[in-house]
Amino acid sequence: MLFQKALRRDLFNTAGVVFATLFTIMVTTTLIRLLGRAAVNKVDSADLLPLIAFASVNVLPILLVLTLYVSVLLVLTRAYRDSEMMVWFASGLSLTAWIRPVLRFALPFVALIAVVSLVVGPWANQQASEYRRRFEQREDVSMVQPGQFRESSSSNRVFFVESVSEDQTRVRNVFVTQFREGRLTVVASAGGKIETQPDGERFLVLENGRRWDGVWGGNAYRLMEFDRYGVFLKPSPAPAPDDRARAQPTMVLIADPSSANLGELAWRLGMPISGLVVALLAVPLAFVNPRVGRSVNLIAAILIYVAYNNASGLFKAWASQGKVSFIVGLLATHVLVLALTAFLFWRRTSLLRLWPWSAGVRGSRAPDVSAGVANP
Repeated sequence: MLFQKALRRDLFNTAGVVFATLFTIMVTTTLIRLLGRAAVNKVDSADLLPLIAFASVNVLPILLVLTLYVSVLLVLTRAYRDSEMMVWFASGLSLTAWIRPVLRFALPFVALIAVVSLVVGPWANQQASEYRRRFEQREDVSMVQPGQFRESSSSNRVFFVESVSEDQTRVRNVFVTQFREGRLTVVASAGGKIETQPDGERFLVLENGRRWDGVWGGNAYRLMEFDRYGVFLKPSPAPAPDDRARAQPTMVLIADPSSANLGELAWRLGMPISGLVVALLAVPLAFVNPRVGRSVNLIAAILIYVAYNNASGLFKAWASQGKVSFIVGLLATHVLVLALTAFLFWRRTSLLRLWPWSAGVRGSRAPDVSAGVANP
C-alpha cells in the first residue's frame, strides 16, 4: 500500500508537469497561428480567445494521451536509473506486476479522453465553425477598424476610417478604394453615416468629399466633388453550414453511417483506446540498459508513438474513403501495438530470468527486501 501511494503520487505529479508543458506549447502555437490569420483579416481579433479555447478542447484528447505515455515512461525510467527496479525484481515481483498500478493511474485519463473526444470536442468544433461563419457574413463596414486599412469580403474594396462614433453609425475621415473591371475608383470624405433604405438595403453615405475615376495604370482620371455620396454595403452571402464529419455530434455519426462519418467515429473511439495502449506500452519501453545509454529508450519510445499516431490517422483516412471497414479502421493499429507491447513484456521478463544474479538474489535476499515493499 505504501508503494502504491508513492507511485501514484509520482505519476500524478509528473503528469501535471507534462500536461502543463504540452498545453502551454499548444496554446502558444495556436495563438501565433490565429494572430497571423487576424493580421490578414481572416479572423476577427475579438474572437481570438474563444477560438483558442475551442482549439484547446479539440486537441485535448491528444494531449492527454501524450501525458499518459510520457508520465509512465519518465517515472519508470527514473526507477531504472535509481535502481528501484532492482529492488522490485529482487522482491520476487515481475515487470507485469506494474500493469495494475499503471492501469489504475490511466483509467481516469481514459474516461476524460472519452468524454472530450465523443462529446465536448465535436461541440467545440461546431462553435468554432459558427464563429467563422459569423465573421464571413459581416458587412464591409462592420470590418472597419479605426486607424486601419481593411479589405472587404469581396477583395475588391479597401476601407480606411480615422474614427467611429460610439453607436457605430457615424464615421470620420473616410478613404475608400474600389477596383472593378479594370477601373479604379478612389473616394475621400470628411465623414459619413450608415443609412438603411425602406427596402432593407444599407448604404454608407459619405459627406463633403471627392471621387477620382480612371483606368488602372492610366494617366487620365476624372475628379468629382460631392456633398453626399452613397457606397452600397453589399451583404455577404450566408455560407453553408459546416457539414464536415468532425463538426457533427457523435450520435449523428452513428445515425448516418457514411464512409466519412465512420472514419471520424473510428478516430473518436480510438482516442481512449490509444490512451490505454500507450500506458501499457510505456512499461516495457522504460527499460534502461546502462551499457547502451540512458536516452536510447526515450528515442525509441518517441519513434514508436509517432509511427502509432500516424498509422491511426492513416487508417482513419482509409476508413473515411471506404478503403477499409469501420472495424479495421478502429482496431487495426491498436491491435498491432498491443501485440508489440505483449512481445516487449515477454522479451523483458525473459531477459530477467536469464540474468545470473537474479536467482541468487531472489533465493537469499528476497525475504528481507520484500518486507519493505508492498505488493500492488
